[in-house]
Amino acid sequence: MQQNLRNVKYFDLILAISFGLLLTIGVVLMYSTSLGGSKTIFSKQLLYAFLGVFLFVFFSYFDYKSISKAATGLYLFLVLSLALVLKFGALTLGARRWFSLGLFNLQPSEFAKLILILLLARFFASRRGQIKNWQNLILSIMYAIIPVFLVSRQPDLGSAIVLLGIWFGMLLVSNVQKKVFIYLFLAFIVIGGLTWRFALKDYQKHRVETFINPELDPRGRGYNVQQAIISVGSGGLTGTGLGKGLQSQLKFLPERQTDFVFASAAEELGLVGTMLILALYTVLLLRLLDIYKKTPDDTGRFMAAGIFFMIFVQAFINIGMNIGVLPVTGIPLPLISYGGSSLLTTAISLGIAESISMRSKGLRL
Repeated sequence: MQQNLRNVKYFDLILAISFGLLLTIGVVLMYSTSLGGSKTIFSKQLLYAFLGVFLFVFFSYFDYKSISKAATGLYLFLVLSLALVLKFGALTLGARRWFSLGLFNLQPSEFAKLILILLLARFFASRRGQIKNWQNLILSIMYAIIPVFLVSRQPDLGSAIVLLGIWFGMLLVSNVQKKVFIYLFLAFIVIGGLTWRFALKDYQKHRVETFINPELDPRGRGYNVQQAIISVGSGGLTGTGLGKGLQSQLKFLPERQTDFVFASAAEELGLVGTMLILALYTVLLLRLLDIYKKTPDDTGRFMAAGIFFMIFVQAFINIGMNIGVLPVTGIPLPLISYGGSSLLTTAISLGIAESISMRSKGLRL
């Protein structure tokens, strides 16, 4: 207890401020969205934001090593939750991704990202000198594949991609032999072909085809991408102003509070606003990299690496699909997109990163 209190004076302000500013931008954008739609979007996001700040501080207080010890139990609970949501989850637009809990929905696939990080961090740390062993490598793949398979069955291709990205990123910073990545690349090509042929739903294939050629479906998936690009381009240098974006407020831009929130921000905040968002993500990610490099404990290092890749993959794909360079996969923009499960998962993750930073002497400012 006393040790935890002493660590408070080493609170990582760079991490905390970048977290807080991105969270604030998300709330402001939800306020703008609510002006042309439902007011509950803003009120719910504001509530999630306050809860996110609480969880950030709460988890930064605890020793991350204690949190790591619960990884196996959390993983088993996660697998059970992902299995149950396929049977009992609320059916929305043909997908079962959420447990309906009355006032809000709970999306297990979002929490799967953090729990996988905790499990893989403990796994890789405990086998630091043995990860070159193929048995250990295959076991790490199995830990990732189980939730990836269950999430893809919902179906939620976006979250499945993020989970694979987390596993690959954490493997990348381990001491695995580099030739392994050649084998993984070849396996990816084979599995990708089989997945396209036998596993992907028609609408998922259509997203990829439309990304390659938006003119295939100018009123459907192609319409979404085209409207996003128009929104980004129409913002100019300083934007149209909050609540004044024609694409956003007149609802030409679809899913402007979730998938295409970056395009909405670009329209209303302009180049200046989007550069600020990108700068904050850069500061946040660089700080996570610094934590990874300077933390002497292997468990903490792998946790920081996993959190880095979780945020990087989601931000990269979301922004990429908003500007038309990546297919639309339904991945939220961390801390900015509307949604409680995503926001709270990111807040807890960064709270754990804060805990690692506070307890690492090499990071004390």
